[in-house]
Amino acid sequence: MRMSSWPEVSAVPQTTFILLRLFSRRWLLATLLVLLAAGVMARLGVWQLDRLAQRRAFNARLLAQINQPALTLQGTALDLDLAAMEYRAVIVRGVYDFSHQVALRNQVWGNQPGVRLLTPLRIEGSQRYVLVDRGWVPLQGYTDLDWTAYDEPGLVEVRGVIRASQSKPDFGRRSDPTPAPGQAPLRLWFFANVEAIAAQMPYPLLPIYIQQADEPTHTTLPYRSLPQLDLSEGPHLSYAIQWFTFSVMLLLGYPLYVYKRERR
Repeated sequence: MRMSSWPEVSAVPQTTFILLRLFSRRWLLATLLVLLAAGVMARLGVWQLDRLAQRRAFNARLLAQINQPALTLQGTALDLDLAAMEYRAVIVRGVYDFSHQVALRNQVWGNQPGVRLLTPLRIEGSQRYVLVDRGWVPLQGYTDLDWTAYDEPGLVEVRGVIRASQSKPDFGRRSDPTPAPGQAPLRLWFFANVEAIAAQMPYPLLPIYIQQADEPTHTTLPYRSLPQLDLSEGPHLSYAIQWFTFSVMLLLGYPLYVYKRERR
């Protein structure tokens, strides 16, 4: 009579039989790999839920700022926590300093390459300055950095939204160099890094910049536009459901596969 170290299927409950086989020498490595894969999938699902919570919190903060009345940037408003008010509408009056103007490179308008001009504005009634994104201009003049054709002399009123400083991309490692002491000021920047730009200015800047809104009466360069905001929750919930589904399918399908193989 053939002797076996494993009991017959009929001698033990089916669940116990499957568990014994799953952790037998034959299936142990595969079982551990399946458990690891299922755990990773479940963790990815939790990560997507975390991303969803972050997106909802961001949307709530964004809506709170959008629904605020326009902030007039003068007087005591200059000392508020402006960095926490990103995307709030703002109005400011002042005079531009074109001698310290810089630009954001790699900007596109209608598939045409160009730059966006960042110009310091001395705020009316104070000695404080704020950077203003005055809009997009084409690549002509890029090499000699001559943007005088787009100057707006005299007292101006700027309407736009508050934007937070950016020092690095959302993805990737690209960054702007830090000018050394005595080095010529950097005129072209990848990011609106207000702190770094302020370091090469002869005066301090507010810790934010203003992205100027377009106006119906403005039809010439620079072309202005506000950021396109996405207030949806994104695909995070559907991704989380997918990862949890994959994990459950693996945990249920693998034991069934082992059971059928062993029954054969």
